[in-house]
Amino acid sequence: MRVFRVALCCVPGASALGLLLLCAAGVDPAVSGVRAGDQPPHTSLMPAAAAPVRRISPHLAPYPSIVPRSKWLARDTYRRPPARFADRIEAVFVHHTNSPNGYDCADAPRIISTVYRGQAGAKHWDDIGYNFLVDRCGTIYEGRAGGIDQPVVGAHAQGFNRRTVGIAAIGRYTEGVPVPQRMIDAIAAIVAWKLGVSDIDPRSRVRLESSNSLSKYRKGTTALFYAVSGHSDGYQTICPGGALMAELPAIREIAARLQGR
Repeated sequence: MRVFRVALCCVPGASALGLLLLCAAGVDPAVSGVRAGDQPPHTSLMPAAAAPVRRISPHLAPYPSIVPRSKWLARDTYRRPPARFADRIEAVFVHHTNSPNGYDCADAPRIISTVYRGQAGAKHWDDIGYNFLVDRCGTIYEGRAGGIDQPVVGAHAQGFNRRTVGIAAIGRYTEGVPVPQRMIDAIAAIVAWKLGVSDIDPRSRVRLESSNSLSKYRKGTTALFYAVSGHSDGYQTICPGGALMAELPAIREIAARLQGR
């Protein structure tokens, strides 16, 4: 199993950290809006110690195998505030890391660590922005801290971080680039599981309120999204790329089946 402004520019590799710095001015607002000395834009929701009350959903999907962040982050290199939580998850935004595709899957932890250093280090975000990352072999990695099974508020979709999950496909999936089936299946597995807890059909549409006018929608506007949307649905960006956007209908259908719908 397993970012007009520019696309999300998280290019992994030791030589690419400089590119992360060059991209920072263009994509920092696109994902988290957090700058040095600012508070993160996730005004939520509830304190880190308060775990949301869960109700049993009739469409719970199997819990996918997820590699914990400890496998790519040996220690907390950068100081960060406590995780923030929503009361529930209502939608998923799919991203790509806009990085080279020809990597060895065994190198995925190093790639994720480099993304983290670019976001939490070079750009002074509070943590890596994505809740989960998936490599081309279908391995799922925990991204943002706070708990795999918790509704952690990410920093991945400006204006729509609350009540959403950010899943990043490791690679660059622009028009015409094949998206590995194992990656599609793994993304669908996370979608099914996370939306299933709130009994959200992955094929449905949901209404989300924009918390930031830097998105496609002014602050306070309620926008209609698919429960599984691409980053470009809520922000001016090519992320997650034309090829991955084209796979979202299939991801919705696979996820719905995993929920028993």
